[in-house]
Amino acid sequence: MRVVAVGDLHGNFPTLWRLLRAEGLADPGLRPTEFLRSGRTHLVLLGDLVHPKTPADYERLTGLSPYDPKDPTHLRLAAGAQIRELFRLKAFQEGAEGHVTILLGNHDEAALKGEPILGNHHLRHLEFHPEYGGKPLPEVLKAWFARFPRELLLSGIHFAHVGPVPWLQEYDELFYAQSEPKTWWFRTPDYVERMGYRFGVYGHVPMKEGILLKDRFALIDALDLGEYLELDPEAEPLKVLVKRLHG
Repeated sequence: MRVVAVGDLHGNFPTLWRLLRAEGLADPGLRPTEFLRSGRTHLVLLGDLVHPKTPADYERLTGLSPYDPKDPTHLRLAAGAQIRELFRLKAFQEGAEGHVTILLGNHDEAALKGEPILGNHHLRHLEFHPEYGGKPLPEVLKAWFARFPRELLLSGIHFAHVGPVPWLQEYDELFYAQSEPKTWWFRTPDYVERMGYRFGVYGHVPMKEGILLKDRFALIDALDLGEYLELDPEAEPLKVLVKRLHG
């Protein structure tokens, strides 16, 4: 079995579908192929399905230019575009017969719970907040999000949205108040070894120069560059390959 791991999605569904078709995991109708359903490949999405990263990403999603995060019409269009693709992804996972794992990211949990409102002084993610004019996430999608695990362990390889220790998988007030979710990988990289993992695969920290591959872990939030990870968990030593879409 090989594993294909994809970093934070943030509404970039076109790139995800291109990747899945390129890897032979999705057919032209965006349904799981027999190659995926058979279990020869396991697909892992590291979470943060929602909330495009930048205003330009919202413009690509909605076709609006400029995108105004304070305009209710813009918010509803942004929500609707994501909701449509989330339903498509939900159907894809259900059709994959247990061979697609989607982990819970902090943006997913914020959309599920309605708090906190994420963003910065340039861009706030308000599209799923009806109190600001947005469109609420449908209950069926909330129930789907609520079932996402926070971590996955395959053949000693640990997958999580943020990092290898339990407190980096709890998106509470402390999570947002501290720097560790963005800095653990260079301040305490031995977390992976101390937790007893053979290797770790994580997202959350944007990798603007592409996937960061270290001896014991990889940071793979680089889907905007078309990059993702392929692993052979049964190989000894472990085989890890950074792949990139072309064109």
